[in-house]
Amino acid sequence: MEQTHHFDQSKPPKSVGPLAGLKVLELGQLIAGPFAGKTLADFGAEIIKIEAPGAGDPLRKWRMLKDGTSVWWQVQSRNKKSLALDLRTKEGQDIVRRLAAEADVVIENFRPGAMETWGLGPDDLFSLNPRLIMLRISGYGQTGPYRNRPGFGVVAEAMGGLRHLTGEPGRVPVRVGISLGDTLAALHGVIGILLALQHRHATGEGQVIDVALYEAVFNCMESLLPEYSAFGAVRGPAGSALPGIAPTNAYLCSDGGYALIAGNGDSIFRRLMALIGRPDLAQDPGLADNAGRVARVAELDEVIGAWTSNKTVDEVLSDLDAASVPAGRIYTVEDIARDPHYQSRGMLDTVHMDDGTKLMVPGVIPKLSRSPGARARNAPRLGQDTEQVLRDIGLEDEQIRQLIERGIVEVH
Repeated sequence: MEQTHHFDQSKPPKSVGPLAGLKVLELGQLIAGPFAGKTLADFGAEIIKIEAPGAGDPLRKWRMLKDGTSVWWQVQSRNKKSLALDLRTKEGQDIVRRLAAEADVVIENFRPGAMETWGLGPDDLFSLNPRLIMLRISGYGQTGPYRNRPGFGVVAEAMGGLRHLTGEPGRVPVRVGISLGDTLAALHGVIGILLALQHRHATGEGQVIDVALYEAVFNCMESLLPEYSAFGAVRGPAGSALPGIAPTNAYLCSDGGYALIAGNGDSIFRRLMALIGRPDLAQDPGLADNAGRVARVAELDEVIGAWTSNKTVDEVLSDLDAASVPAGRIYTVEDIARDPHYQSRGMLDTVHMDDGTKLMVPGVIPKLSRSPGARARNAPRLGQDTEQVLRDIGLEDEQIRQLIERGIVEVH
């Protein structure tokens, strides 16, 4: 069954996991920077998320809202503290400097140069804290001729080579239905932080991690560039197939659904052909390796498709599972929410909202055997932790009151 947690939002979160004690300032908004922060928070890091007073992170209002707040917010900002602070003011910038002086990591995903304009660039912060690690995520990186261009995930996915490969040949390239470029950049950023922490452990030195969205996408493009370099090959979209690897495709079944079949390993291919009643193809020397199968992929897809067309998806998958041939169905989110494997692996986590209603959210990954991550707290209300964070860096109640009155900070 799914896991259910109910947390007392009036109490500070208890840090658990291998990153407990790591103090992180998250200055970014929307997806890339906050996803990096979320990943660290899942494993115990203390994340102080700085948001603009008034509206806060725009993600609070993205997509489907419940009681005025995006349900996505409960995924992206779990385990974080919210400090509502105006970075455009001198007082707000001074507070960030005081926080950075005690922090281990700063995460930001503004356009290059914005942090320097506020007096919060690497040189400014390293002068206060030479051990600081600064993750900077942007569309095109902190250097290069495109550095000043605004960059969103969809643009990065196109520039990184992904979008040209999606969709059907001869049709308009389609986008992936999620902000994949942002998430890939965030994960590369987390890797960078962990590497920088190891370097700091050995040398005592902090450093800047420069992650460009398009480079994170490009890093996942497998053989795209060397194939172009060696053969002048420009890979294009191939629908549901994977060019150069065969047979692997989506095959229509008798009930109108599709079965995804990956019969591209040599021994797997032989088992698949035996299962579908084509032992002649299993023993054909010309099909013994991938190169031979790629040359005859249309023939193989036709043979496999003829077999699946007479069976339902469930029947196809049952037969393939018995024959140890990798296969699966195309899941909707409804399939995910009902799947027993997702449930048994703790991937369906149910939390209570402030109004007591339940919300299902993804569980924590990766799964560590000795120091697993966990949910310690629901996503914060805007400015929920402002007073406590400011007191922790030495501000008196009267100073905080004056900042609130001037609109530099916000408290809820």
